[in-house]
Amino acid sequence: MTESILINFAPQETRVAILAQGVVQELHIERAANRGLVGNIYLGRVNRILPGMQSAFIDIGLERAAFLHVADIWQPRENGDGSGNGNEHGNARPIKSILSDGQRLMVQVIKDPLGSKGARLSTQISLAGRMLVYLPQEKHIGISQRIEDEAGRESLRARLAALVPPEEEGGFIVRTIAESASDEELENDMAYLCKLWRDIRERARCAGAASPLYLELDLAHRVLRDFVNPETSRIVIDAELKLRQLQEFAAEYTPAVLPLLEYYGNQRPLFDLHGVEEEMEKALARRVDLKSGGYLILDQNEAMTTIDVNTGGFVGIRNFDDTIFKTNLEAAQAIARQLRLRNLGGIIVIDFIDMENPEHRGAVLSEFNKALANDHTRITVNGFTALGLVEMTRKRTRESLSHILCESCPTCGGRGEVKTARTMAHEILRELLREARQFDAREYRVLAGTEIIDLLQEEESQALALISDEIGKPVSLQAEASYAAEQYDIVLM
Repeated sequence: MTESILINFAPQETRVAILAQGVVQELHIERAANRGLVGNIYLGRVNRILPGMQSAFIDIGLERAAFLHVADIWQPRENGDGSGNGNEHGNARPIKSILSDGQRLMVQVIKDPLGSKGARLSTQISLAGRMLVYLPQEKHIGISQRIEDEAGRESLRARLAALVPPEEEGGFIVRTIAESASDEELENDMAYLCKLWRDIRERARCAGAASPLYLELDLAHRVLRDFVNPETSRIVIDAELKLRQLQEFAAEYTPAVLPLLEYYGNQRPLFDLHGVEEEMEKALARRVDLKSGGYLILDQNEAMTTIDVNTGGFVGIRNFDDTIFKTNLEAAQAIARQLRLRNLGGIIVIDFIDMENPEHRGAVLSEFNKALANDHTRITVNGFTALGLVEMTRKRTRESLSHILCESCPTCGGRGEVKTARTMAHEILRELLREARQFDAREYRVLAGTEIIDLLQEEESQALALISDEIGKPVSLQAEASYAAEQYDIVLM
């Protein structure tokens, strides 16, 4: 399946869309004001150690302190080969015995700040290149899990082992794109990463605490390094200056990508031409319609994302079980695409329509896993639970599309619903009683939205009169068209 990559540049924003067979599969947005931090390396300082949580807060120069868990602290293995994380090999140590207050240490961001949480850190450094990932603390060679051919894996491992200089202390992971790479390409990538690490260590020697040592590439350059694969047929860019910058980068670091770069200079916006703007709007909606007439409902919150599948207007042509089965098969494809499109991560629970037939369940799960195979993010699918739900996780490193583009509604506070006018009217009546017991005023004036004031003047006028009699003071009403649905004020006159 051929892919196209579209890159749209604005003065303070870069947007990337990945299309397969003309259909948008992924959207990535980066703004200069809040660039992602994943991959950045800092010289941090330990601010506070939390022994009960086996964690520490690290100052890396951001507004909020970053978070480091003991499981993300690199430690040599007991066998002394200089590789691995001690915590993963039964050698867990209390964090107080590893870190101390005020200590300086090199850390790398592995998760961006999300909501009220600070960035998550690791002391196990990795540097990504086009073909390889360099692990300066690990003395071994790993192969991407996406390369499934065992003979091919061993061949790549042997080739790379022969290319690594004997004096090199670090190790490498071979990326999927390197499956067909030449020895020269592997050597060039290796030399670039080793030099980059030497530069970082040199900066660390003279840098002050809470200082950046290495900043990850911006989105446009990461596209050339990370997003391009053998299926990529072209990369279309709508800014001539940026095209030249990317061409220079490609010529030096990713020569194979250079012929794929194209300039788009037409008057019609690039994203409009390919329907990306429309897909972006759809990706922010709670409901996703399926071609058959069924639909999905996606609800994203801090704990997890839930996806509900419904038959909607699809009635099928044979029987109800067949209708359910076909809707779930279509939904499996659509859900896999929505996860990539919206960049949903963390815990995801999917409520497919109940299927009595075990073969249907197996077929839907197989179709779902097949659709997820195109996702480059790490995914774990646990299958159907006893309640008929599919539980899965998708690695979350950067914020979802909705978190980048949207904010909580100021009227409902993100609940997705507001109190009715009658609820607010009764709340105002109770508040009048409370105010009268605390303050002695000549008159009480209620300011609220037009709908609430109309209700108090008409259907709730008797209740308002009773309250006025009880407090022994007059109550006047004033409509304010600018007030939100749940906003009101009581003014003491």
